[in-house]
Amino acid sequence: MTTKESVLALFEEQRGAYFSGEEIAVRLAVSRAAVWKAVNSLRKEGYEIDAVPNKGYCLAVDTDMLSAQGIEKYLDEEGQKTKLCVLPEAESTNTLLREKANNGFPEGTVVLASTQTKGRGRRGRSFYSPADTGLYLSILLRPDGMTPDQAVKITTMAAIAVCEAVEEISGKETWIKWVNDIYQEGRKISGILTEASISMENGSVEYVILGIGVNVYPPKEGFPEEIKETAGAVFEEKQQDGKNRLAAQIINHFFEEYRKTDRTDYVEKYRAKSLVVGKKITVLSPSGDRTAQALDVDQDCHLIVQYENGQTERLSSGEISVRIS
Repeated sequence: MTTKESVLALFEEQRGAYFSGEEIAVRLAVSRAAVWKAVNSLRKEGYEIDAVPNKGYCLAVDTDMLSAQGIEKYLDEEGQKTKLCVLPEAESTNTLLREKANNGFPEGTVVLASTQTKGRGRRGRSFYSPADTGLYLSILLRPDGMTPDQAVKITTMAAIAVCEAVEEISGKETWIKWVNDIYQEGRKISGILTEASISMENGSVEYVILGIGVNVYPPKEGFPEEIKETAGAVFEEKQQDGKNRLAAQIINHFFEEYRKTDRTDYVEKYRAKSLVVGKKITVLSPSGDRTAQALDVDQDCHLIVQYENGQTERLSSGEISVRIS
């Protein structure tokens, strides 16, 4: 770690505690000038660091800045196996992680950013990724022997992980709109984009990039006109270390499911969180929109629907619109 990263790790371990420049220098085996430089650099990045004569430096308790050091202190044993890359800004965390995947980075590599300039959603849409109010992360997975059809299970595991993490941190109930949107209090707070690289030799999945975007806070200027009626945020006001806690718990809960030998119980969790089962929906497809009743989610996380003519279908991909009552 650099001196700046080491100083931040020390501050994160004991938020609200004061450390003199001399104490920090001794602990890190660096000069006091290096400490002073590191503190100033952190301040320029937005960290609220108090300096009091005869007491030293202190990271403000209510600071909410995304950092590897801030996330790591909340990770459990499985989460600690990940390798975090935290950036203030990225064009797209999925795109950046794909480059790393192609360069041989291992499973468990996680790229996180506070904003995306070219965030991507499903079907080539842009994903609204404003600065300072959202959390954007991508996880590299190298599942053994998984087929492309089974990759949807990664998305559904992630949906459960986001629900559990948000509920744990916010105390508010969440729901899933098949297959990849998370809702809270009737508004979308999170979207998931899973992309796979397929082997040309045997048709199996070489790696999966799991991208998750969460609206942690409402943007100061409000949501854009096209989504302001449907978009929401996990919190209405700034929380103490909200982004780091939420990022860590998403990672913890996802790998808790992903590492299980028997991955069947998450399907029951997914069904229980479904926003669409039992509701009338519209299935959107290139051939035209069709009204249907959402009957169930099967063991492969396909959505079972019945159309008005009585025909049933298992949807493995695509998009549905749901009237939320």
